[in-house]
Amino acid sequence: GGMSTTAVEEGDYYILNGAKNFITHAISGNVAVVIVRTGEKGDSHGMTAFVIEKGTPGFSSGKKENKLGMRASETAELIFDNCRVPKENILGKVGEGFIQSMKILDGGRISIGALSLGIAKGAYEASVKYSKERVQFGKPISEFQGISFKLADMATEIEASELLVHKAAFLKNAKKPMTKIGAMAKMFASETCVRVANEAVQ
Repeated sequence: GGMSTTAVEEGDYYILNGAKNFITHAISGNVAVVIVRTGEKGDSHGMTAFVIEKGTPGFSSGKKENKLGMRASETAELIFDNCRVPKENILGKVGEGFIQSMKILDGGRISIGALSLGIAKGAYEASVKYSKERVQFGKPISEFQGISFKLADMATEIEASELLVHKAAFLKNAKKPMTKIGAMAKMFASETCVRVANEAVQ
């Protein structure tokens, strides 16, 4: 509600100025959907979604962020400097951007849950493989309770995360209410991902 990037109407165009930060595929993407302020700050009907193609004058990307994880998916800034966007590039209607983004976030949470699940599974599988190869006191470390209990906890949390993510996706596909389950799936799977990755290092 407090976004600073603005779009000001000028004839058949809107003039965009500002920047959007921490944007997925901001450099490699050919098309961006951006929500900018067309009304007053804090007004839930003062934001509008625009579809903008790369190469539009005044539209550029910033530097790639040096993230800890998910490095194959680049994150950067989108910069608008007197960027002229035709009115036909408005997605939906003027002022609907906030409502549109709230609807999109429901599905986006499932995606984050799924990404988290994949990372957790990868870390777990690497841990199991290593625990069977690493030998201490004449046997693989996977045979020690301290390690096997750790692996069992990781596997259990991954299984629970997967069920939550699948339930949320099922509800979305069935066009049933899934805001709560989607949020639960994202929260639990992402927390599991961090815990499992940390335990994998241990």
